[in-house]
Amino acid sequence: MGWMLYHTALLAMGLTLGASQVSAQVQLDVLTAELLPGWRAADGTHIAALRLTLAPGWKTFWRAPGDAGIPPRFDTDRSDNLAEMTPVWPRPDVFDVSGMRSVGYTRELVLPLRVTPENTENDISLRADINLGVCSDICVPANFYVEGSLPVAGQSDARIVAALVDVPYSAEEAGVQSVACYTAPLQYGTGFRAEIVMPQMPGREQVVLEASDPSVWVAEARAWWEGETLIAETEISHSEDRGYRVDMADVRLTVIGRGQAVDIQGCAIP
Repeated sequence: MGWMLYHTALLAMGLTLGASQVSAQVQLDVLTAELLPGWRAADGTHIAALRLTLAPGWKTFWRAPGDAGIPPRFDTDRSDNLAEMTPVWPRPDVFDVSGMRSVGYTRELVLPLRVTPENTENDISLRADINLGVCSDICVPANFYVEGSLPVAGQSDARIVAALVDVPYSAEEAGVQSVACYTAPLQYGTGFRAEIVMPQMPGREQVVLEASDPSVWVAEARAWWEGETLIAETEISHSEDRGYRVDMADVRLTVIGRGQAVDIQGCAIP
């Protein structure tokens, strides 16, 4: 089966639909989306990618988009021979949208997709509804339906390989020595503080906190250095206005500098 991308809706914009004879694409006023078929890895997983090319001045968002962003969503329930699909997010940038911090990408994003088949000896029929946000002066949702075959006999793609190389460093790779986290009750939520002993990165570091519960809202963190320790403080609240206990083992902290990022999973290092 050839590659097919169907555009279903992009709100608040007039759009055109076009297709290349080489590989089917959705051509929008501000966004071109292409699915890269990729290859089957030695462990049986399949490495594909979604390639997005954005018009000048437009942005799309990381998995934790910030206050002004729209979180991406992937629905693969209609796929065949697919047990799981996990996006592998490259290092994002931090930028402002309407005076609020957002985290994401400009110009181009090659988003690797790590796809686990139910049967490693067969092709995968990928059918996915993809919802993501694009922003310039306004932010709007872009919705796509993607359908295609991920063959066992795929080929390596240099664009996907480069995106896999550009993921954030692990805590060990970045030389993180320790991470300690603390919480305190507030009138409307929970205060959170992280103390990260690590080498400084180029530029002014930004820290993004992610909680395992999608119903939890996390405010933009303030970050500063005290000696060799990076301090980050933020506030957490539950969408149902109820108490929330932070599971320190599931906390995910991403430190983003200029051209570098560090992915810290858990608040008990060492």
